Amino acid sequence: MGRPAAIAAATRLIQGLHASGVTSLLPVGDEQCLPRPLAGTVEPLGSPTELSPDVELMVVLGGDGSILRGTEWVLQADLPLLGVNLGHVGFLAEAESSEIDSIVTRIVDRSYAVEQRSTIEVTLRDCASGEVVWSSYAVNEVSVEKAARERMVEVLVEVDGRPLSRWACDGVLMATPTGSTAYAFSAGGPVIWPNVDALLVVPLSAHALFSRPLVLGPTSHVVVQLIERSQTEGVVWCDGRRSAELRAGLQIEVQQGAHRLLLARLSEAPFTDRLVNKFGLRVEGWRGAAEDRNSDEDRESIQGREVGFDDATSDEGPNGSPRVSDMGIR
Repeated sequence: MGRPAAIAAATRLIQGLHASGVTSLLPVGDEQCLPRPLAGTVEPLGSPTELSPDVELMVVLGGDGSILRGTEWVLQADLPLLGVNLGHVGFLAEAESSEIDSIVTRIVDRSYAVEQRSTIEVTLRDCASGEVVWSSYAVNEVSVEKAARERMVEVLVEVDGRPLSRWACDGVLMATPTGSTAYAFSAGGPVIWPNVDALLVVPLSAHALFSRPLVLGPTSHVVVQLIERSQTEGVVWCDGRRSAELRAGLQIEVQQGAHRLLLARLSEAPFTDRLVNKFGLRVEGWRGAAEDRNSDEDRESIQGREVGFDDATSDEGPNGSPRVSDMGIR
């Protein structure tokens, strides 16, 4: 946490939470970036395997890369994660750093929704012995890439126990709907709405007639084998953070993960609006806004003709304001 913007946002966030009686935990060493009096109010976060059971929410300040790092703490513990964007697009982020005061209030009041996102379970296995060589997970995507830039990697892809195709290519991506707006998006894959339970397979620059992106079912099991005659070895990357070598005689197995990523949401905006806002898509000329405005005018006209209810049965509070029910916290 060395960026001035991150330090400023973290300082305001921790100050606001501390004033409301909420204790903050930081990765060891990050407290040194805070003002000295404030640094004494935080506790060490510890490693992902040593997360305190008292923690109920993780807040990540940064871009999507920082948020993906934060998933290493929350996935196993099934904790919600709230992303505050300090990067560029920040597709996984829910709020901007300019909204810190509002974020503090929502955290203290626990007034946030939780959205579930599918993950990927990754296993690297020896084909001959069946021994597991390496395993990991991914929130966005698993990529099988060539190790040598000047060569193509040759792989055989299997889906649900049946061979699908053999590709000489730069690599193959297996992505979640969340990851469909990340690496897979740049590789020409489709955007998949987060509430669609699916697994995406995208070949990278494959030298083949059949090399289209594939959308598979949530229970599909994908295996990628490196062909013996491949011109180069491969590298397996999970979210661009964790990697392992893929050599001839090894295969990478991918399926939907047992744990779901829990994202804290402060807004009820649909995914379509998020897509438009994050990518700056042009929507001028859409007639829906005019239709919504006409509908509002119709409702006002109808309400103006309605007979008012007696004050004793009115749902209005003082000065004609509507009564708002208290939101339960616990």
